[in-house]
Amino acid sequence: MALPSILSGRLRLPVICSPLFIISNPALVIAQCQAGVVGSFPSLNARPLSLLDEWLAEITETLAAYDRVHPEAPSAPFAVNQIVHRSNNRLEEDLALCVKYKVPMVITSLGARADVNAAIHSYGGIVLHDVITNAFAHKAIEKGADGLIPVAAGAGGHAGLLSPFALVQEIRAWFDGTIALSGSIAHGRSVLAAQAMGADLAYIGSAFIATKEANAMDGYKEMIVESNADDIVYTNLFTGVHGNYLKPSIVRAGLDPDNLPTSDPSQMNFGSGGNQDAKAWRDIWGCGQGIGAVHDIPTAGELVTRLHHEYLAAQSDLSTKIALNRV
Repeated sequence: MALPSILSGRLRLPVICSPLFIISNPALVIAQCQAGVVGSFPSLNARPLSLLDEWLAEITETLAAYDRVHPEAPSAPFAVNQIVHRSNNRLEEDLALCVKYKVPMVITSLGARADVNAAIHSYGGIVLHDVITNAFAHKAIEKGADGLIPVAAGAGGHAGLLSPFALVQEIRAWFDGTIALSGSIAHGRSVLAAQAMGADLAYIGSAFIATKEANAMDGYKEMIVESNADDIVYTNLFTGVHGNYLKPSIVRAGLDPDNLPTSDPSQMNFGSGGNQDAKAWRDIWGCGQGIGAVHDIPTAGELVTRLHHEYLAAQSDLSTKIALNRV
């Protein structure tokens, strides 16, 4: 197991905050990085394209200024998510801006391309690719990804069906690089558990939707606070790819969450701005199964502090159990 050198001495907690479509913005990313975890956003959140240039300049300059004032505890690096799917007609332009600003980390989704990885490597950046099966993991590494994000059962948004135990185990059998595990992680105990099963980092998304900096409607944040794992529905209706969504938002849209039709996967659309996007991400709210741990709407920094305290407490508790031979 290994962490990329870019993260050495830069993390308060071994966490990457996942890129949240529509929701992640510079304020959230900056707050996450300053709190000591990797902040990220999808490039397609910045619309029009010119806004991406502005966002990258703002994040880069703000974090650099913070680091000058806090050399003893610099900010964590940030990441940009690129959707490598044919429906994304902005990929080449967005990638060029990542190269221009030398984005430290790029997260690729829904397709792996060697040329995309090579562009990020050209200036020393690293690429993590999200996968839902071991077969996809092999393809991503073969095409030059530096690390993997296994998206296990229960993750928010587009998620797989495999248990994190099974998925990480199969990947670790042949891959000794960086792994950031995604799926139902919203508590410090879960961060430690991800490491115990073989991951280097935890990948957390849904809990950060319910933070003050997140660009989500108040009703969305409140629904997360009020919901739990039983309120999550797994369906491919809204984008063509299976994902997890909040049941109350589906009901509010006039649909029966227990009798949803299936969608045609060939009509997949991920962020190019069509009506399908609005249906899936503005009216129907994505969320993972771990939200039973979310009980309020803090700032991103407050959430990281809570996770850190929970993580340290879990470490202490586990050490005590080992000492008493209870495991």
